[in-house]
Amino acid sequence: MVDDIRIAVDQDLHLVTDDYGDLSSDTTSVRSSLYRGLIEHGRRYQALKPDEYCFPADETQFETYDAVHLVAVIADADQENQFFRSPVIPKNVLDIGTGKGTWAIDVADFCPEAMVRGIDLFPPPNTWVPPNCVLEVDDILLPWTFTEKFDLVHLRILACAFSPEETDQLMKQIYDDLEPGGWVEQMEIHPTIYCDDKSVPADNILFDIGPRFDAAAGKSGKPMDIMNTMRASIEKAGFVDVHERNFKWPIGPWPKDRTLKELGTVNLSHWLTGMEGYTMFLMTKFGDPEPWTENEVHVYNSQIRKELLNPRHHVYQLSKRVWARKPPNDTRSNQLEK
Repeated sequence: MVDDIRIAVDQDLHLVTDDYGDLSSDTTSVRSSLYRGLIEHGRRYQALKPDEYCFPADETQFETYDAVHLVAVIADADQENQFFRSPVIPKNVLDIGTGKGTWAIDVADFCPEAMVRGIDLFPPPNTWVPPNCVLEVDDILLPWTFTEKFDLVHLRILACAFSPEETDQLMKQIYDDLEPGGWVEQMEIHPTIYCDDKSVPADNILFDIGPRFDAAAGKSGKPMDIMNTMRASIEKAGFVDVHERNFKWPIGPWPKDRTLKELGTVNLSHWLTGMEGYTMFLMTKFGDPEPWTENEVHVYNSQIRKELLNPRHHVYQLSKRVWARKPPNDTRSNQLEK
């Protein structure tokens, strides 16, 4: 169990100020209203479905997502395949909520015989993708029109993206469009911060983040805490052979273990880069007890950053990966035209 794992602290820690540089890559201008998006509080949001997703779609947020991707890769550094755990050699892959498309591109390179398709509400900014990778703009909740079924469907960081009813609808659609024996895999994180050694006082603002995010997301109707419900959603859709892996992601370079130190360093960059994007929409729309002002959000984030940069704070968050299989003998779902 993840609760039984204690992370050893590096007693010789000196705060690393290197933020791993610019994790974003050059973007290209697409002459469309979708790419220009909607500007609010100085951040750009997707325009395909206004107010449908709480987090921005701009260069800073893409940098944040790249940091998450790198953290996930480091967390699986001991694995030959650092991108998914499903025991399949895929031929047709769908990445839902692809964001910048980094996971889809890496999997296309890792599995050159597979066709990888990434879907998002906002045009991914990559100037180049492998020939076996396609990044598309679409609403995944609309009826699917793919001409082939998939053997792997991947989802990641979809907190605040769907209502519970939409999640059920999406999982049913995934189930129906997977080949019998195909796999679904989802990885999520949650902003609740933990500390095992009492290096952070109980009244510290860091412990306020998770409950405050959950409260705001609950008011929006699209939960933040899907990390703890996604397994039930997957099982409800009919998937079997369900596997689960829990992991502690340190925030900061405080662990003694070299891999965890690297992971924590990148995750700190993720938090510092991503706090504004994660909080601005939620708190100005659904803050408690009433919506916050933009300035209140900036002050709150400044306090959080100050505490995260304290090298004496040995904090972490949790991540979870769930993968499961569609029964190999299931032929009930509608057949697609080949």
